[in-house]
Amino acid sequence: MTVTEHAPTAALVDRFVTGLVPMVPLLAVWAHGSLAAGDYQPGRSDLDLVAVLSRPCSPEEKSGLTLMHERLGAAVPLAAKLHCGYVVTTELDDPARPHLAWAHEEVTHRPITPVTRRELHEFGLVLYGPPPATLLPPVTDEELAGFVAWDLREFWRPLLDRPDLWLRDIWVDAAMLTLARATVTLREGRLVTKHRALAVLREMGAPTRIVDDIERRRYARPGPVQDDGWPTLRAELTVAFLASEIDAVSGRSRA
Repeated sequence: MTVTEHAPTAALVDRFVTGLVPMVPLLAVWAHGSLAAGDYQPGRSDLDLVAVLSRPCSPEEKSGLTLMHERLGAAVPLAAKLHCGYVVTTELDDPARPHLAWAHEEVTHRPITPVTRRELHEFGLVLYGPPPATLLPPVTDEELAGFVAWDLREFWRPLLDRPDLWLRDIWVDAAMLTLARATVTLREGRLVTKHRALAVLREMGAPTRIVDDIERRRYARPGPVQDDGWPTLRAELTVAFLASEIDAVSGRSRA
């Protein structure tokens, strides 16, 4: 599903962009992730956006952005899923540099990663201003593969020692889908959607119950009601599978 196929999401995005135009020195707004890839699931998928600015926001503009996001979230439930990075055009050349962002209903700072950059170049959705290719430096295959391997090794692998995380749907889903998508990128140099990542997980031999569980929740597929012990069992199976696969990827990336 695309943004234009879901009227409430289209209205939210239009309202958001319209509000940004007079508030900040805006050059462009682009969508990436599921929203741009045609894999968008209303109420389940994040709305991943990047706003490009001609200069850094002033303190007053930052306060205005925060207030706008808060008011939008209070008025439109879908806005809780809206994430936007605010990057100055002169800072687009550094994929590791953190930028002002609104994510998970709060102000933060995070980079525009090589994966996001490749998504924007390959299928980014232009919501305002010029297309990504006119402002955003390209990402080489080597840069993309290096980041994907680093992310698995340095971000996801240490989190496997946090047992509290793996009792939560959001962490299981994100980690498993990230692993599958990273595997395809490292093997074939291309990006795949989260929907395709489910099939990849099956091909990788991931526990069937976990893949079925993710598919049921993300795509509203019918499935059995899990028993009370499922979250604990799922956590154990997830951690074991992720550890084995990430360690294998790390070994290959060092070879």
